[in-house]
Amino acid sequence: MQHFSLAIIGSGSGNVVVPEDPARGPVAIIEAGAFGGTCINRGCIPSKMLVYTADVAAGVRRAPEFGIGAALTEVDWPAIRDRIFARVDRISADGRRARAESGQVTLFEGHARFAGPRELVIDGTNPVSRITADRIVLATGATPVVPPVIAGSGVEFYTSDTIMRIDELPARMVIVGGGYVGTEFAHVFSALGVDIRLVNRGPALLENFDPVISGRFTALARQRWDVRLSATITGVRRRGGEVVVVLADGTTVTGDLLLVAAGRRPDTGDLGLDLAGVRLRDDGRIQVDSCGRTTAEGVWSLGDASSPFELKHVANAEARVVAHNLSCPDDLRTFRHDWVPSAVFTDPQIATVGARLQDLAGKKPYVEAVQAYSGTAYGWALQDTSGICKLYADPATGKLLGAHILGYQASLLIQPLVQAASLGQRVAELARGQYWIHPALSEVVENALLKLPLDAALRRVGG
Repeated sequence: MQHFSLAIIGSGSGNVVVPEDPARGPVAIIEAGAFGGTCINRGCIPSKMLVYTADVAAGVRRAPEFGIGAALTEVDWPAIRDRIFARVDRISADGRRARAESGQVTLFEGHARFAGPRELVIDGTNPVSRITADRIVLATGATPVVPPVIAGSGVEFYTSDTIMRIDELPARMVIVGGGYVGTEFAHVFSALGVDIRLVNRGPALLENFDPVISGRFTALARQRWDVRLSATITGVRRRGGEVVVVLADGTTVTGDLLLVAAGRRPDTGDLGLDLAGVRLRDDGRIQVDSCGRTTAEGVWSLGDASSPFELKHVANAEARVVAHNLSCPDDLRTFRHDWVPSAVFTDPQIATVGARLQDLAGKKPYVEAVQAYSGTAYGWALQDTSGICKLYADPATGKLLGAHILGYQASLLIQPLVQAASLGQRVAELARGQYWIHPALSEVVENALLKLPLDAALRRVGG
């Protein structure tokens, strides 16, 4: 039986944990799928490459609004798909090759499960491998959730794992789910000419966001797509060449392809964790402390398998913490989850960090301000009528409590607000302690900061 200093299950953010110093001992990486994990192969990277392509198509459609004679005459889906995955697959293959040829790392391609404390069985290898390790890192990620009514229907469906590699675009697509994944793919495929029908069990799309953002986005989405809210699916069937989704109110939604975007769950169900003494939380996440340690000695976890934030930038940050803690056990660092930003690359983009109205109302004093894109010079250039920046601040300290942006390049505009909140910078220092380029779109953020109704003493720079 081979023994390793460190064994890592999962080659996504887990790949970051491999120590740079070969003297720290042999390392095993076990990967059951494509090397590099979800983000590079079937998640955020190829999907954002698709989003940019969709943005180009949407821009062509809007060109006549700016006096430009243009029309979208063709969408070559195979060319779009092949361009994206030629790069993605090459990056994955190069990463695999680098690790497989490393003298420090042994790459096992198969499914790992515990056979006992710090002992693993790896199925899929020939013969089946058994290894032990001084320390084990669980970085198995998450997997799409498929509601039983769909999974048991016998009807073909796609998830975010498979939808980006389809052979051809359907004329009509039914999307189940109104969160990050559903709204991003709704934008992608509608911009490329697909008729979108979106079914959501909640009363609004992106309902976990600030209600102003969620409500405004839902209203915009209903202008573009057939959106069914507060909908319960009672059945799914094929009728000829189409998919029929039956709702509890007796109505049906039909399409040529069914995409299930009903959330994700930690991929922790078949790891034999009980044999290792690793406990799970009620939602299936691996239980870890603030340093990434599980309930079993020598076993650590990071990313979607254990984190409350299913975000690649959080997984990478947690991987850096775990890598440090494995190397410096007498100088442990902790995960930072206090100011975690996120973005939805739909149309319009949405970005958020910190407290929402539902976190503050009746619980904590706050002041708020809203700045519309349409009230800035660059907003005029964009002819924007829907974009906003909404901020919350603490009236006692003059510091940000939360920031929420809906509109063009929201994912970029949020970053100075993330930095200010993370570093404890006051609103006055951020708004007037630096130059804001005129007439850049960042003036949306500047003006929102200046609108916050704070006391005069808190509005002084250096006060």
